[in-house]
Amino acid sequence: MKILITGAEGFIGSHLVENLVGKGHHVTAFVLYNSFNSYGWLEHIDKRKFKKIKIITGDIRDFQSVALALKNKDVVINLAALIAIPYSYQAARSYIETNIIGTHNILEAAKRNKIKKIIHTSTSEIYGTAKYAPIDEKHPINSQSPYAATKASADQLAISYYHSFNLPVTILRPFNAFGPRQSMRAVIPTIIGQIINSNKVNIGNVKPTRDFTFVTDTVEAFSLAIKAKNINGEVINIGSNFEVSIKEIIEMIASITNRNIIINKDLKRIRPKSSEVDRLICLNKKAKYLLKWSPSYSGKKGFKTALKMTINWFLEKENLKLYKSQIYNV
Repeated sequence: MKILITGAEGFIGSHLVENLVGKGHHVTAFVLYNSFNSYGWLEHIDKRKFKKIKIITGDIRDFQSVALALKNKDVVINLAALIAIPYSYQAARSYIETNIIGTHNILEAAKRNKIKKIIHTSTSEIYGTAKYAPIDEKHPINSQSPYAATKASADQLAISYYHSFNLPVTILRPFNAFGPRQSMRAVIPTIIGQIINSNKVNIGNVKPTRDFTFVTDTVEAFSLAIKAKNINGEVINIGSNFEVSIKEIIEMIASITNRNIIINKDLKRIRPKSSEVDRLICLNKKAKYLLKWSPSYSGKKGFKTALKMTINWFLEKENLKLYKSQIYNV
């Protein structure tokens, strides 16, 4: 399969590139153009796999660059997005341009190039605080941040192209992925980074619960979706069906690293009251049925195993150096 991955330089994208190259796919990585000529996390994947990928720089906000990148491809997986929730409060227009207009460019270019399969990436954040649990794909959409609103809009746009133009679109809706190479802006790396650096954890609200999925499980769902049949027009949740609070995660990381820690509430890290998503937990029956997917790291035991692997990765000095000053400013 000839596959284009947008956002390939990111956390999930770089892991997906490794997964698909390892399975013999011909992967083209669409990377955001930048003056530093940086390929992000792709520069730190297995060197043998890196040599097998083709890299194209561009911007999903620019239709021409997307259309050219999609020529002669079988599949496009859209992972390109602005994802930091706090920044979306300050720069909502940037999220509209990347997450909505960028998605529109991909859909239009895919239609023009007669792409056989389009896999669009959603987010569990669009559900908002669970009205019922676990959350299935029929759960009401309740966007509680500008970020979530733009992702929900992009999802609806993608589904409209399936209905209007019979475009072969599938939406995968990951719950909170975590693992090596994740940004320090994400909660688990933030906690790990602070515990590594001191005995204090400055954090916002510790009560919310999330369904965390180890990144290798998340990308395996994408890999399976490429070959899955009868999934056009479907929305599929990708999560572990296990929830854990932020406070519990802090305690687990402290225990694994054998640290005595102090938790300090940081008001700057607390979302606006009505914007806080208090609970997310995934019902993954549809993924199991349609994709034949199930998480390798499931339940509390699986989560703790994956958490240890993530911590060990961050503890390696060479990996910490990649974050430069971030480790001291989380």
